[in-house]
Amino acid sequence: MTEQVRPATMEKIAALSKRRGIVFPGSDIYGGLANTWDYGPLGAEIKRNIKNLWWETFVHRRRNVVGLDAGILMHPRVWEASGHVQNFNDPLVDCRTCKARFRADHLIEERLGQQVEGKSPAEMSAIIQQAGLKCPNCGNATLTEARQFNMMFRTTIGPVAETGSEVFLRPETAQAMFVQYKNVLATGRVKLPFGIAQIGKAFRNEITPGNFIFRQLEFEQMEIEYFVKPDGGSVAFDEWLDAMRGWLRLIGVRDEFVRVREHERDELSHYSSRTVDFEYRFPGPMGWRELYGLANRTDFDLRQHQEFSGEDLTYFDQAENRRYLPHVVEPTFGVDRTILVALVDAYDEEETTDVNGKPDTRILLRLSPRIAPYKAAVLPLMKKPELAGVARALFDRLQEEINALIEYDETGNIGKRYRRQDEIGTPFCFTVDYESLDDQSVTVRHRDDMRQERIAIADVPAWLVERIK
Repeated sequence: MTEQVRPATMEKIAALSKRRGIVFPGSDIYGGLANTWDYGPLGAEIKRNIKNLWWETFVHRRRNVVGLDAGILMHPRVWEASGHVQNFNDPLVDCRTCKARFRADHLIEERLGQQVEGKSPAEMSAIIQQAGLKCPNCGNATLTEARQFNMMFRTTIGPVAETGSEVFLRPETAQAMFVQYKNVLATGRVKLPFGIAQIGKAFRNEITPGNFIFRQLEFEQMEIEYFVKPDGGSVAFDEWLDAMRGWLRLIGVRDEFVRVREHERDELSHYSSRTVDFEYRFPGPMGWRELYGLANRTDFDLRQHQEFSGEDLTYFDQAENRRYLPHVVEPTFGVDRTILVALVDAYDEEETTDVNGKPDTRILLRLSPRIAPYKAAVLPLMKKPELAGVARALFDRLQEEINALIEYDETGNIGKRYRRQDEIGTPFCFTVDYESLDDQSVTVRHRDDMRQERIAIADVPAWLVERIK
């Protein structure tokens, strides 16, 4: 596919995010902490909108999916059973000259375009040596052999570290759903096929920082473990593949920048019989990167936890009068990567003119109204009591009748106020002018094409709700 020229770059997205209160560098006044980010007032709203929409779509609208909110700390044996203690490793290489540290797989993929997921450190070392790959930082061919690096954060429970119990910050949200599967089955009035959904934090001691919020030490996942009969994994897999495509369209991500990549047999995770990645084509050198994953985990997790815990985790199928361990299909969505893709996909620049007729560039976020931080803004044309009174009354009514965030802004030139709303992705602006005092109508300005139309003030709430949904 030929690279389309898009105005978005990671630098522009990061700059806009900081300028408009979407995402701030973590610990900013102390110079930041690599690979950590904080969501500002608008970013917090976008994040909440995405999570709420996901929950509504995949839990509330599905009669066979229930929710869970599990703790971050779990018994250490959980991670032994799941294979994380043994298998949750990244291949690490160091530069002997400048001491910089890199992930070997990322280095090979970025420099040579080869997918090496599933290859051993020795195999990656051979590829690096044969290709003569040099340190990206200093340019010297002095990279060490690749070695494994476990990504789980360790901590201790107890007042004294030396005598406390070692535990891990969870590197994924999935395992709690397997561990609590039996309790959900006993109390949730569910039967196969059914799913357990969770949104929560996970922590990974990543070797290298990513591109903006693409890869972080602390991130949030939206995951479902979907339990099916042993022969039902293939059908469920295809159903969730379609559901994940539908989700991307629901939040406004364009199809032409999304592809599904099937994992080869030698790159499958130890628990998976089939995995696909939803990849998004970022502009510039990032190119295609993983956005979401869908895996058929078979009965690996329940079998492992049954063996390590000693608990019977089989399911009694009344219709077939037999017991078996269900198989599991797992759709995984990253909250932070969803936000990043939404921002990149929505970012646009248009050449236009300012209020004085001079050439100007309009920056806007074409966010779907479903996830935009503000659904609309109410703007009096000028800061005059007679206009402000009507505008305030409309704002108060919208606040009362619509379960969404609305902005009120009466400060500054109306053109500059429009531009600010464009930059933060507000899809509609309702402007109260002097005609409004006579005809009880307002001008609606549409963000995407700057089209304006006139509607009655009384009709505004219903008009807005229809377009948000």
